[in-house]
Amino acid sequence: MKAFIHIGKPGLENTCYTDMVEGEPKKGEVKVRVKAAGLNHRDIWSLYRRGEEAGPVILGSDGAGVIHSVGEGVENVRLGDEIIINPSLGWLHKSDAQPNEFEVIGVPTNGTFAEYIIIPAENVEPKPKYLSWEEAGVIPVAALTAYRALFTRGKLQSNQTVLVPGIGSGVAIFVMLMAKAAGARVIVTSRSTKKCQQAIKLGADLAIDSESDWNEALDGEIIDLIIDSVGAATWDKALSVLKKGGSIVNFGATSGQKVEIDLRNLYFGQYNILGTTLGSHKEFREMIQFVEKHEIKPVIDKVYYHKDTIKAFERMNEGSQFGKICLIMD
Repeated sequence: MKAFIHIGKPGLENTCYTDMVEGEPKKGEVKVRVKAAGLNHRDIWSLYRRGEEAGPVILGSDGAGVIHSVGEGVENVRLGDEIIINPSLGWLHKSDAQPNEFEVIGVPTNGTFAEYIIIPAENVEPKPKYLSWEEAGVIPVAALTAYRALFTRGKLQSNQTVLVPGIGSGVAIFVMLMAKAAGARVIVTSRSTKKCQQAIKLGADLAIDSESDWNEALDGEIIDLIIDSVGAATWDKALSVLKKGGSIVNFGATSGQKVEIDLRNLYFGQYNILGTTLGSHKEFREMIQFVEKHEIKPVIDKVYYHKDTIKAFERMNEGSQFGKICLIMD
């Protein structure tokens, strides 16, 4: 089968589109014919986190496809079923944090950037019928992360106002779409005027320049919940507009991992600072039900053929995309 792999040494230059041996599902596993997959920042980070002597591994955590074969004891799916892949391995139940055995499909395990993938049968859910293959293929990581951040960790209520710094990533856009679907008011920020305009077209109530004075731009408006992935560059601005007793949920650090916190400001503000990453199988099912109920569709930035995966990586490296980058396998 054809696959996009990374071999040992760090960097995109050590990837290639090549042939890999197909396996067959064991007990409790299924083999999926991948129809479409999505890129995530995790795929880029994985290129630099593996040991130099590491062997070839298929990249990719997002995907959707058709059940091609099933292993012994599998009863939840049948041959030909159209499914979407849950990228969380070993995290069955909703919990305060992921269990020690938790892993993500695609590094260290083989991922979705291949014609076929073998995964536990518990990691597939029926594909929502209203979604195209491209749309279904880019949902898993971003939508699951957004759902847990908003509802499990952030405990979003319909009468609240949510701030999403750095709109444009797949997760940030899902946060915006889900919060709007839940009845919340949503404010976004970006350094890009174009991205601000795109967010308004998708339903954001207000979009402000990330470089501006946020307090002035908000004109005294109260922020109940912040869902953040930017980190250092906007951390102080974010806390400055958060209401007392409000919550900030962080799932990334695109501008830097270290921030300084004024503890006096923290305890007088009684802020809740929470971390999150992906989610459990239960949350994945809840997320699928939520997007189906509200017919939420991902925003797709660009679609590439499987053989052109390296071009998709280069597009993500540019940082100019708005929405998800998709691969189609056919």
